[in-house]
Amino acid sequence: MNTLKYFHIGWSNTRSMNNARVQHRSSLLTNGKVLITGGYDNSGDSSGTELYDPLTETWTTVANMNIPRCSHTASVLTNGKLLVTGGEYGGQDPSDSTELYDPLAQNWTTTGKMNYVRNGHSASVLPNGNVLVTGGYGDGDIFKTAELYNPLTQIWTSTGSMNQARAYHTASVLANGNVLVNGGEEEIYTALDIAELYNPLTEIWTTTSNLNNGRYKHSACLLTDGKVLVTGGYASSGALNSSELYDPSTGTWTTTGSMNNARAEHTSTLLVDGKVLVTGGNAMHGFLNSTELYDPSTGTWTTAGIMNKTRVWHAASLLANGKVLVTGGEDFSYIITNTAELYQSSFQTN
Repeated sequence: MNTLKYFHIGWSNTRSMNNARVQHRSSLLTNGKVLITGGYDNSGDSSGTELYDPLTETWTTVANMNIPRCSHTASVLTNGKLLVTGGEYGGQDPSDSTELYDPLAQNWTTTGKMNYVRNGHSASVLPNGNVLVTGGYGDGDIFKTAELYNPLTQIWTSTGSMNQARAYHTASVLANGNVLVNGGEEEIYTALDIAELYNPLTEIWTTTSNLNNGRYKHSACLLTDGKVLVTGGYASSGALNSSELYDPSTGTWTTTGSMNNARAEHTSTLLVDGKVLVTGGNAMHGFLNSTELYDPSTGTWTTAGIMNKTRVWHAASLLANGKVLVTGGEDFSYIITNTAELYQSSFQTN
């Protein structure tokens, strides 16, 4: 049984990745290791992948994906495999390709193609094991289409379309199995405040209350009480420091405490103690190394220390030991980094 122990809060360096990367994805596998996939490096879009072992704090290069991609999605399936979808391919073109990583064989295999090329989309693992992909852009359009991946048949099928076309939105699977999609871009640099719900049983979308602030390239985190915390992002005025809560029981949004720093393209991670850690991002006047904690019991933010690197378009994963692994990104000099660091919260599992 896991127990909680008290530790000093803080950031510390861990070993650097084998390759610098930005707009990559970080996924906690069922074996406790973290798989880093793709991203953009100094040579262009990357097909490279590597594994982080929290026990030894070492990185191991594993098999490349079949195609290079960045800004893709990565979802751990109920069978333990990892599904990656779409993203940017060849510097600009969105892709419709998808592939599977098998942690046991440590290899990649192509799986069914999506019905649309997609970048800036979202992917959500549903309670039945299927994966819902929504929105994004490609071929000059922003989509309201959605589709489902069945891991048993490895086939994509169209499902009900959203009421609103959107890209760079967020999607959260609620406790009742419905999926909340909010915000995003309708047109370039146009922030949406529209939110809607997908019911996997009926495959129908229904609108719910609007956000108090339109936003895109924000983050969303499902809290332990079932509410969804949305933070930051871009609006027409620039980066936001506002945050708000969605309550599924009432279908309403309420504003909560504002972050100390406006930020977009940051990460948010639910910690084992129920607090939320946000890291880095773009504040418009520069990239950030600041981090902060949201306490749902008080609705307030407190600073959580300074990372050793400024980072935007980085990735973060909660490890099985309760630490948070932050990797890669771009620093204030627009240099893509291979560095990684660990955040140790006040409580860790043992």
